[in-house]
Amino acid sequence: MAEQGSVALTAGDRITSESGHRLLLWTLLIVYILNFLDRQIVNILAEPISRDLGLSDTQIGLMTGLAFALFYTVLGIPIARYADRPGTNRSLIIAVSLAIWSAMTALCGMAQNFVQLLLARIGVGVGEAGCTPAAHSLIADAVPPERRSSAIAFYGLGIPIGGLIGSLGGGLLSDNFGWRTAFLVVGVPGLLVAMALPFVLREPRLAQRNAAVVGEHPPALSFKEALGEVLGSRAFVLLAIAASLTAFLAYGKGVWVTILYMRDFGLSATETGFWFGTISSVMAAIGTWAGGALADHFGAKDKKYILYAPAIGMVIAAPLLFLAYWTTDWRLSVALLALPTMLNYFYYGPCYASAQGLVRKEARAVASSIMVFGQNLIGLGLGPMFFGMLSDAFRPMAGDQSVRWVLYGAAWLGLIPALFFWLASKRLAQDLKSG
Repeated sequence: MAEQGSVALTAGDRITSESGHRLLLWTLLIVYILNFLDRQIVNILAEPISRDLGLSDTQIGLMTGLAFALFYTVLGIPIARYADRPGTNRSLIIAVSLAIWSAMTALCGMAQNFVQLLLARIGVGVGEAGCTPAAHSLIADAVPPERRSSAIAFYGLGIPIGGLIGSLGGGLLSDNFGWRTAFLVVGVPGLLVAMALPFVLREPRLAQRNAAVVGEHPPALSFKEALGEVLGSRAFVLLAIAASLTAFLAYGKGVWVTILYMRDFGLSATETGFWFGTISSVMAAIGTWAGGALADHFGAKDKKYILYAPAIGMVIAAPLLFLAYWTTDWRLSVALLALPTMLNYFYYGPCYASAQGLVRKEARAVASSIMVFGQNLIGLGLGPMFFGMLSDAFRPMAGDQSVRWVLYGAAWLGLIPALFFWLASKRLAQDLKSG
């Protein structure tokens, strides 16, 4: 239904063909794989970098988290505001962003000290700021609401796939050629894809604008109006808190579990990338896909069910994670991480699809950017660094077990975002908009 003063996307405005949907989703998936590959490869390289450059655990946390996240999140909102304008080509935004973050990833391999590496990581964050809000907005315009959770979950598969390639490829490259070469190698494919992207990724607005009467499009919302649209939904606020806390724990655990396997269990980067990287990435992919499918299936019966799987999954995951960190057998630890990893990834599709449905289409990219802001500033920015600071603080008492102590607490803290997902589900049906 069209809202007063705006033009809703009709079936004719959307990319309606199955082939059009598939091309859009597969293209965006490839971009997001490269996004997470370039973002997360630093996790598997953190310990070799630390030994080479003499970094403390706090510096590792700063380099892997806050340096990237601060600029990524701050720039994400104004870029999203631009992406929400009716005349903006979101495909071009994504292509330029991809070129920037890929080039800066390659520059990470040329860093000679901590400051240079920090600046290069900031550059990666600057580039990646333009990707996800524009991508979510494209998907929401192209895919009908009843398929939106599954579609965004498909895009979200870039997280585990990119993480898997980063873990396996980064570990192999680091052990055989050094961490500098690893950064250089993973940066090049993104530059090639960026050059082809404008010719492959269709912007639905172009066809819509060509067919529209001049002046038919509604004016873009002001930032105040867009922000009011987003924060006016109590369900959105609860969802943003839940997603931010989930990311805080996920990013923190992602960096420090990797270091746990190398530092406490004595695995090489290649072994860690293969065993931990493969199992966690495969299970994360299953969880991401399943979360979207469950949300679309049960959400058709009652909208509150869209967020049930993330809430219940995180409750079940907490004790299993604790056992995985407690055992001193790395094989058992990896096995115990499989199920909770899957359960903790149920949230992606339902979370971001709900965010797109809680606002009008003129504020969709801003809604996504605010969700990304919380997830990455609190999650990626503070998670790894806070875990590193705790590890340094625990070291006088725990010695070499300081990382394990931090992970014990992280396992049980997963109950907190589970509570917020549950609370958000109670408001979801009331706040969701149609279209």
